Amino acid sequence: MPSSYQRWTVTEPYLDLHCSLGEGPYYEEATNHLRFVDIIKRQLHTVDLGVGPKSLKTLQFDMPVGVTADIEGVDPRKKILIGGKSGVYILDRETGKCDLLKRFLDSEEKDERMRSNDGAIDPQGRFWVGTMNDFWVGEPQAEGSLFRFDSDLSRKILRSSLTIPNSIGWSRDHKTLYFTHSTEKRIIAFDFDVSTGDISNERVFWQHDGNGDPDGFKVDAEGNIWQAIYGESRVLKISPEGKLVGEITYPTKCITCPVFIGTEIWVTTADDHDKTKPYAGAVFKVDVGIVGLKEFKFKLDKKIPGL
Repeated sequence: MPSSYQRWTVTEPYLDLHCSLGEGPYYEEATNHLRFVDIIKRQLHTVDLGVGPKSLKTLQFDMPVGVTADIEGVDPRKKILIGGKSGVYILDRETGKCDLLKRFLDSEEKDERMRSNDGAIDPQGRFWVGTMNDFWVGEPQAEGSLFRFDSDLSRKILRSSLTIPNSIGWSRDHKTLYFTHSTEKRIIAFDFDVSTGDISNERVFWQHDGNGDPDGFKVDAEGNIWQAIYGESRVLKISPEGKLVGEITYPTKCITCPVFIGTEIWVTTADDHDKTKPYAGAVFKVDVGIVGLKEFKFKLDKKIPGL
């Protein structure tokens, strides 16, 4: 590695709560809260970072939830957007009730085989989310899709025949959409039209050659992608030119997804089923000296009931 290669080592967790599949970390800047899901245990965890780990609160779902997002103009302590079992929902955090806004698929038979995975809000407030086979199906098949939901809840499939679609994000200038397809071990780049939400000119931005699988990522203020590698105990720092320029190592294998909180990267992890090592499913943090790009909020048409 070149002498400029950056390395960080994390040895202790911030929160050791043994998630089966911790995912979707999201920082609520207005409240200084961190929230994240456990897709397998069907839970939403929330921590008040001003108080610390003892403030952990857990909400139990009756379905797998892969991702959450804030809604523009709505207090996130009351309602948020979630990608759930059958589509896009509004979660009432005070009652725990989930109201379905729009299905992924019109056929309930196909719908039953699927669940949401990762997702993100684009610069115009549209919700992008990938779907994949639900756990009961077994080994994931190429039945997943990449969806875009606009403010009026119109739905468009951008890519189909995906197996494990994962993180979605944008370059600093919003002209490039990055998308991780874990099954192919790659980050795919597209030209992105901000006004229409259309994508074109598909190409491989970065190809992983290790044993693990790229999972979630976030983009920093300099355009670097911080890519979690599931199975390798690492988050990789990849430059805007697609070069590996640094890494964070952790004491557990299955790193799932990062999020920036100031200049710190926080990550969720999953159970690696190795009883000889601690901290599987924990949450970790480390200061990497740079902030992330701001998160966008879903611009839901105010005429739609549920807010």
